[in-house]
Amino acid sequence: MKVRGSAKRVAFVLGALAVFFACVLAVRTSGAYAVFFGGTTRSLPIYSVSRQEKKIAITFDCAWGTEHTDAILSALQAADVPATFFMVQFWAEKYPDYVRKLDEAGIEIGTHSATHSYMSKQTKEEITKELTDSSAAITAVTGKTVELFRPPYGDYDDLLVDTAKELGYYTIQWDVDSLDWKDLSATDISLRIINNVREGSIILCHNNGLHTAEALPMIFSTLKNRGYTFVTVGELIYRDHYTMDATGRQIPSEEI
Repeated sequence: MKVRGSAKRVAFVLGALAVFFACVLAVRTSGAYAVFFGGTTRSLPIYSVSRQEKKIAITFDCAWGTEHTDAILSALQAADVPATFFMVQFWAEKYPDYVRKLDEAGIEIGTHSATHSYMSKQTKEEITKELTDSSAAITAVTGKTVELFRPPYGDYDDLLVDTAKELGYYTIQWDVDSLDWKDLSATDISLRIINNVREGSIILCHNNGLHTAEALPMIFSTLKNRGYTFVTVGELIYRDHYTMDATGRQIPSEEI
């Protein structure tokens, strides 16, 4: 009986270890390793911001097409909501008129890389080229310096975040995902955002989501009625006197 009990305990321990290492592998490959092991000195992008006020930011990644971009811009303007668009270089070069139109409408513009690659697989030299070339393409149209960067696929490692910082960029993720790229209904997109937002949230959307523009009026009216104010990412984040918690949330020094 003792031998059988010991064998069961060994099997349980081995099974638990297998599950643990499977989770570690999954987290590593998903790009969330830095958050999961937040107690270490891993470098983190900004996922959200600790704010006393109910300020939030809505962002749009631009990598494919423009079919719904005008409708999104119209919804933003109708609700007087500022936003931040992250553009891939080949998108900015293919649609310079849209870059100009968004900039002239007061949209904040950041880079989403040059080639929309998994940048955690790149060397420092490759990362530097991606960031400088993509920013130059945006600046060539707007005349403005780019300081915000969102990694494609949300994929990053220490080298990417540290290199971006050395070059003067703030690496921006999100804590509220609309999943609009999955062509969810406008109602589903709205509820995902409305039910998950909090003070300092950064919302992820895409400029070519099938039902994104349709969802925006409900999102804006509901969250404004709940006391939220929309600002750009550049207005939301802290530039200095802050630390980061294990979830990638910026915490101002006075709250520590």
